[in-house]
This record gives sequence, structure tokens and C-alpha cells, in this order.
Amino acid sequence: MKEVWEFYKSGVWVKSFLIVSIGVFIAVCFILYLLIITSRSRNIKKERRTIEYEIITEKIIFALIFQETTIAETKEDIDFKRLINNTLFRQVMTKSIINLHKNYEGIYAKRLEQFYKKSGLIKDSFKKLRSSKWEIKCKGITELAEMNITKVFDSIITISKAQNKTLKITALNACIKLAGVKGIVHLTEHSYPIDDWTQVNIINAFKKHDIGDTEGVEFLLESQNTTVVTLGLKLIRELKLTQKMPFVAHLADTTPNAVLKYEAQHVLQTLRA
Repeated sequence: MKEVWEFYKSGVWVKSFLIVSIGVFIAVCFILYLLIITSRSRNIKKERRTIEYEIITEKIIFALIFQETTIAETKEDIDFKRLINNTLFRQVMTKSIINLHKNYEGIYAKRLEQFYKKSGLIKDSFKKLRSSKWEIKCKGITELAEMNITKVFDSIITISKAQNKTLKITALNACIKLAGVKGIVHLTEHSYPIDDWTQVNIINAFKKHDIGDTEGVEFLLESQNTTVVTLGLKLIRELKLTQKMPFVAHLADTTPNAVLKYEAQHVLQTLRA
């Protein structure tokens, strides 16, 4: 005990502690430096490969769309066969196809949709749809909806009941794109409130996708969920659906809810103006 006390008084332990601390600090800094360098090097390599894959993808898709290359011939392309199992290449190609599809219609859009399916890229989107991470699930929903994969409609409706607001909005937008009004009629049975932000996004989706057939919007006015009824009234007003005025008038005459009565009367005034 005396020896320990003498060692403590001598101050040698302070020097030892400082030496060890400095050594640990230097080692940690060196490890962090190596991690940063490795991460940066990996990112630079990924960026270079991404640029390379974008060039290859553009060449393949250009030939597919404008040079009337068949999908079978495209799948035999040397670069395509070499890279199709590469995860990054598939991501780059999917992104390119989705972006192009947004800007093309008719036969060009159909060829992109067919290639998306037959190349197997659709499988990646289905995998994202099943992900437990909401942001990845959103990406899968957006891709499948953009490429008009209607068979996922029921699955997306189920997802639209999620509590995550971003996921809910993404799913509802996809439902609207795939099926128009049928994509939101299920909301009549929705038990949770639909907040203003979600309602705004639904209305914008109708405007964005230019949904011509609005048959069934009036069903929203029959919901027991007041926020769903409010959504129906907003859609009728914003889309100027004058043919729905009898349903709005019926709601104004029969609802015991003072707020809904006022909103319905306001919609009628707006449509008559």
C-alpha cells in the first residue's frame, strides 16, 4: 500500500496516463483517417462506374426506342449481358428507364414498359416493395406505378393504410395513377383522419395525372369519416366537377354536421359562380 502511495505521489502515473492517452488518441485518429480515405475512394469509384453505366444505358435504350432494336436483341447486347447482374448497373438502368418513361407516351412508353418487365428490372422494384424500410418501399411503389404495373394495385392499397405519412401519400398517389378514382374510393372505409397535407397531395395527384374519369368521387361524401367527406368536397371543388353538384346538395341538406354543411354549401356556391 505504501509503495502504491509513493508511486502516486511521485507523479509517474500522470506521465504514464498521458503517454497512453496520446497513443490511443493517435491510433483512433489514424483509424478514422483510414476509414475516411477508404470511404472517399469507394465513393469516387462508385461515381466513375455510375457515369460509365449511364453512358452504356443511354446507348442500349436509345437503340431500343429509336432504332427499333428488339428486346431479344437488346438482351443479347454485349454490355447488357456483361453487366445485367451488377446491382449498380441495374439501379442506373432502372432510374434511366423511369425518367424516360415520364417524358414519353404511346409506343415509346410501351416499349420501355415491356423492356422493364422482360429484362427482369421489375423484380428489383417488387423487392423494394417488400422492404421493411419505408423509404425503399416508397421507391418501389413509385417505380411500379410509373411503369403501370396494375397487378400491384391491391398491395399498394394495403400499404396506403400505413401510419407513416410519406409512405401513405406515396401509396395513395400510386393508387390514383394506376386506377384514378378507384384508387381512393377505399378511403370511404378509412377509420383514421386524413390530414390536410395528405388531402393536398391527393388533389395534386389528380391534377398531375389528369384523371379524366371521375366516376365514384361522390362515394367519398357518404363516408362516416368526416375528413374523407371533406376530401371529397375539395376534389369536387378543385376539379370543378359540376356534374357532382346534386350529391353535394344532398349532403348539404342531410348532414347533421354543421362544418360539413357549411363546406358543402361553399362548394355549391363556388361551382355555380
